[in-house]
Amino acid sequence: MVRMTRSKTFQAYLPSCHRTYSCIHCRAHLANHDELISKSFQGSQGRAYLFNSVVNVGCGPAEERVLLTGLHAVADIYCENCKTTLGWKYEHAFESSQKYKEGKFIIELAHMIKDNGWE
Repeated sequence: MVRMTRSKTFQAYLPSCHRTYSCIHCRAHLANHDELISKSFQGSQGRAYLFNSVVNVGCGPAEERVLLTGLHAVADIYCENCKTTLGWKYEHAFESSQKYKEGKFIIELAHMIKDNGWE
């Protein structure tokens, strides 16, 4: 008897010549290192990185939350492949000093692994 297994198919593959971040749970590509804005963020489960853009990520409904830097409208983001919640997307910042975060993504280090050329 031959057992058929599905291969992993992601919506987007990042170029293998670039340093990338992938989902630690299923290895789906999440972001190119060039899209990293800051490593100085705090997620609900520890350190987190702020990215300009991500791939293979779904977005939940936006809700207002009080974060360390004030009130924001954020939407949880999850891996499209394994459905693990990864962090959130900043939809709206209520304080002018935080407007730079709008449209950006937080991914917690607990859910990411470095891939391709980090040696």
